[in-house]
Amino acid sequence: MKKILVAEDSSVIQNLTKRILGNQNYEIEAVKNGQQVIKKMETKDFDLILMDINMPIMDGIECTKQIRSMPDNVKSQIPIIAITGNAKNYSLGDFNKMGINDFLPKPLNFDSLVETVKKYLGDDN
Repeated sequence: MKKILVAEDSSVIQNLTKRILGNQNYEIEAVKNGQQVIKKMETKDFDLILMDINMPIMDGIECTKQIRSMPDNVKSQIPIIAITGNAKNYSLGDFNKMGINDFLPKPLNFDSLVETVKKYLGDDN
């Protein structure tokens, strides 16, 4: 079963994402900020990260930079999908330069969420 880490400070979005992706047979863990993402990654392996850009303590951009500079090649290359309410301020090219593979604008469209996750993880989970 593929594992997804959801980094999102909104409990509502966390719970909806867990339910939607849980129904697709993904194993989901959720944290509230980038610092918690880094901590989780020290002890666990994930197949994909859904990363809110605006979070307290450590935002999604700083967290992505830290992940991309990890010495572990598998962890540093994990697909990261940004979740953002400021999508119009960024292009996919901007996100790619930050080390983010793709993005989903808020409010989340759950069909797009599932489609984007499957694009990176494949349908065979």
